[in-house]
Formats: sequence, structure tokens, C-alpha cells
Amino acid sequence: MASTVDRTNLAVGNVRKLIVRLAIPLICAELINALYNIIDRVYIGHIPEVGAYALTGVGLTFPIIMCIAAFAALWGMGGAPLCSIARGEGRDEYAEQILGQSTFTLIITCIVVTVVGLIFRTPLLYAFGASADTFVYANDYITWYIGGCFTVMLTIGLNPFLTAQGFARTGMITVLTGAVANLILDPIFIFGLHMGVRGAALATVIAQFISFLWVLRFLLGNKTKLKLRAKNLKPNGPIIKRIFMLGLSQCIMRLTESAVQIVCNVQLQRFGGDMALGAMTLLNTVRQMSFTILNGFGSGMQPVMGFNYGARIYSRVREAYKFTVTVTFIYDLIIFALVEFFPRAVIGIFTNDEALIQVAVPAMRIFFCFVFLVAFQTASQMSFIALNKPKFAIFFSLLRKVCIVIPLALILPNVHNLGATGVFMADPISDIIGPAACFLTFIFTVWRKLKRMEDDPVQQHLT
Repeated sequence: MASTVDRTNLAVGNVRKLIVRLAIPLICAELINALYNIIDRVYIGHIPEVGAYALTGVGLTFPIIMCIAAFAALWGMGGAPLCSIARGEGRDEYAEQILGQSTFTLIITCIVVTVVGLIFRTPLLYAFGASADTFVYANDYITWYIGGCFTVMLTIGLNPFLTAQGFARTGMITVLTGAVANLILDPIFIFGLHMGVRGAALATVIAQFISFLWVLRFLLGNKTKLKLRAKNLKPNGPIIKRIFMLGLSQCIMRLTESAVQIVCNVQLQRFGGDMALGAMTLLNTVRQMSFTILNGFGSGMQPVMGFNYGARIYSRVREAYKFTVTVTFIYDLIIFALVEFFPRAVIGIFTNDEALIQVAVPAMRIFFCFVFLVAFQTASQMSFIALNKPKFAIFFSLLRKVCIVIPLALILPNVHNLGATGVFMADPISDIIGPAACFLTFIFTVWRKLKRMEDDPVQQHLT
């Protein structure tokens, strides 16, 4: 028991080693989680004769899937950092209340999302850029996915509470069990049972259900520090409000991704047709895969930063931030080199359709040309969340996507006849402005205050 307590006390030990210890399982979990959709796309892209259209159809469902993940993150990523801070303050009973309230709101949200999604899926898909050739594949996939989104959302929403306690490896196993199931079930349902894209969605839902059973078993068991208790499932307005305000930034980040994807899909359909839409599906797949490592590392930093902030050990908070910025920047440089110098090899993983490859290769070089700067926004924005500074996180979520990408995606295609190329240019421009603004704001506000509080430990928390 002593060993377990030591491993969950994030105020002792080397900060860098703590972050790495938490981040490695989380990175693995993020990568495995990304495989749910990526494995689907690899198999779907290689369906004989219709692979390109099927892949494009599934790409049209991304905005809806991102919305589902956004509402799960609202309560999961809103509650988990608060748990870390409460544990650092020594208030484990209050941390359990946060876990219970997050679970309650997740269940209610799941019911609403399922009903609304099934009712409005058809008009939404057409509004997102579906054509006569791609609608049938998009509809087949999203119908099954929404029908099973209850377990999808609960798994995404509850797993961060394992990491908040220091059980990052257990969180990785949660995702790993589902990923293995998905890897096995995909070819059986898609090809063996001839279900096509419906089989891909069904395999994902069943896999997520297996992951849900694992995380639920852990939170009800004896190994967890914070247990899921029935008494904490009764609604508590003040706690729900705190969770909502902090989780809103993560929710907005994902909702704005969805909004961006909708605008880009409509514009690409208008200026480039189904092949341009297919290229964007590939680019988003590569971005999702590469950003999972960034998100995993940032999630490993958050419990360390939040716990030490709650314990008022501000030097360790600052050290956690510096280390995260350095590592994520180096990683982004590696991604930049891969996609800029070997785009055909990367795209070839998902499709062998030469017409699609010809569109996707130049688009990839444009789309990722400033990706190495994103590390500064990732580290800063996740730090805002870890320190319970939701207003900053929300603002920079909106700035980068809503205020920069969406207007540019609407304007640039009409400038000098750029067409679809203008849509692909919108994201890299935001990769310059957004990270610069977010990083500088963190340095000149939060960082300076942390330094003052480090020099004068009797000062209160950030306001």
C-alpha cells in the first residue's frame, strides 16, 4: 500500500520523471485510441472499387464524431484537473464528489446526444458536404456510431480520472483492450460479414464497450484512490458548475474543430469535389495521429502541474511547463520533417488510389508547413486548464479556429483563384498566430505570477 501512495503523491520526486511516467502510458493510450478511427479508415480505404468514396463518406462524419467527443471531454476533462487540485489540497472526499458529478452529467449528456444525433443525422450529413455518391457510406457509418455512443462517451469521459490519480498505466490498458478488440473485429465485420462501413462502426462501438467495462470495474474496485459511489451521483449544482466552466474549454476546442471541418468540407466540395474532400480526410487522419502524442504528453503534465499547484509548490509547476514546451516542440519538428519530405509514403498507408494521392500530396505539404509551432499552444492551453484558468483556454480555442481558420477558409478560395488550395492554407496561417498569442499570454500573465508566488509562498493561488 505504501508504494501505491508514493506513486500517487505527485508532490515528491523528479518532476520530469513524473511527467514521463504518466505521459508514456497516456501517449500509448492516445495512439491506441486514435487507432479506433484510423484502423477503420485503412480498411475502408481499401474496400474494392468503392474505397475512395467510402473513405470520403466516413470523413464527412468527423464533425459529428468530434461533437460526441467534445461533450464527453466537457465533463471528463473538466472534472479530472479539479480532482488533481483537490487531491493536492488533501481533499479526497471532495475529489470523489467531482468524480460522481462528472459521471452523472456524462450519463445525461449521452442520452441527449443519442436522441438528437439519430433524429438529425441525415440533414446534418448533407449540410456537411455529402454528395449522392458519398451519403450512403456516411449514413451507414454514423447511424451505428451514434447508436452506440453511450459507451463511447463514458469511456472517453471517465478515463481521465484514472490519470488524475496517477494510474496512467491503467488508463492505457482501458484503451488497449478496446483497440485490440477493434483490430480483430474490423476485418471480420467489414469483409467477412460483408457489412462494409457499417461493420467498421459496429466494431468500434463494441470495442469501446469493452473499454467502458474495464474503466468502470476499476473505479468501483479497491485499487482506485477515488471510488465511484452511488451517493455522489445525485446532482450537485455548485460542483457541476465548476466542472462545466473548466471543461468548457476542452469542449469548445473540439466543437471548433468540428465547426472548422464543416466549413472546410463545404468549401472543398464546392471548389474541389469529392477528391478534395477525400484529401482532407487523409490530412485530418494524419493530424489526429500526430496530435495524439502531443495530447498524451500534455495530459501527463496536467496532473503533476495541478497537484503541485494545489500543494502550492510553484517551482515544480513552472518546471513542468518548461519541460512540456521543450519536448512537444522537438516532437513537432519531427512531424514537420516526415510530412514535408515523405508525404506520399504517409498517404500511401491509407489509400492506393492514384487520383486521390495526387490531390493529397501537395495539400499535405501546405497543411502542415507550420505544425512545429503548435507545441507552444498545446503546452500553454493545457497549463491553463491544469491551473483552473478556463477563460484563457476558452479564448485561445476560439481565437485559433473560429476567428482565424473559419474566416480564412471562406475567403482564401476566392483570392487569386486559389480554390481548394486556399482552404488547405487556412490552417497553417492559424498555426502561426494562435500559438504565438497563447504562449505570450501565458508567459506574461501566469508564468510571472507563479514566479512571484514561488518567491513568496504565503501568497494565494492565481486569481
